[in-house]
This record gives sequence, structure tokens and C-alpha cells, in this order.
Amino acid sequence: MNKDTSKEPQTELTRRPHRIGIAADHGGYELKEYLVKMLVTAGYEATDFGDRQLKGDDDYPDFIIPLARAIAAGTVDRGVGICGSGVGASVAANKVPGVRACLINENFSAHQGVEDDDLNMICFGGLLVGHVLAWELVQTFLAARFKGAERFRRRLAKVSELEGKATKAACEN
Repeated sequence: MNKDTSKEPQTELTRRPHRIGIAADHGGYELKEYLVKMLVTAGYEATDFGDRQLKGDDDYPDFIIPLARAIAAGTVDRGVGICGSGVGASVAANKVPGVRACLINENFSAHQGVEDDDLNMICFGGLLVGHVLAWELVQTFLAARFKGAERFRRRLAKVSELEGKATKAACEN
């Protein structure tokens, strides 16, 4: 007999992410526009951190860092960062303490990164990943939940400790 869980309280581990932030430079602008439409159509609250128009000379940190800060602050539940290759977006986002961003190009990592590593931002190369695949990966990423097992929490605590030490060292210099 199946247990009715519809009335059980939502927790950090079971709550579906609803507020999704998204940001891209010129290399990911077209893909970002597509994903915003798909997110809204699917019922998500999508916050666009820019760029709001296609400009060939924009810089990904100008959009990715505000998105990453919103993730760290809890203003959005998860994020999607896009630049030409996805590498720069991932590197920039991971400079913000509390953000766990990764360049993802296949389904396994899109869910495993959340389940085991509590990934909260997925990054794409707008010049490399097609619209259909990107949407499939976003759906997989958003459907995944952090497992919360002791070993995963222990590993994340070590990463958080490292972030704290790096932040403290940067403030002292």
C-alpha cells in the first residue's frame, strides 16, 4: 500500500526548486532566451540576470556573479549560467562562497551532481549545447534532490571549510 505523502511538510531535501535564476553573456544569449521561455512555460519563476540584449562585447562575470550571489543568498533556488563554452561561467560562479556550479553536458552528471554534491548551478556552453539537450539537462537538474547522506554532508562540510579559509585569507590581504 502506497503512503500518501502529499500532506507531509516539504523539507530542504524534498522541496522542488521553483525560483530559477538564469544568466548569459553573448555566447549564451540565444540559449538563455530559449530556456527562460521553457522555464516559464513549465511553471517555474524564472529570474533573468542578463544580458538582456545581444551585445558582442559583454563579459560573463557581469551576469554570472549576480546570479551566483542570488543563489548563495537564497533569493533563487538554483541557477543556470551560460557563456560560449560554459567554462568561464562555471569558474566565475564558483568564486562565490556557497555556490556549487559545474559545466554539464550529459544527463548523469545533471542529476548526480545535485544528489551527491548538492550542485546548485548548472553551466552550459551556449556555442556547444543545443536547445533540446540543454532543456533536457535543466529538467534533469531541477528534478534532482540532494540525498543528504552523511558522507555527502561530510564532503560538503570540507568544501565549505575551504571556502571559509579562502574568504578569510582574501579579507586579510
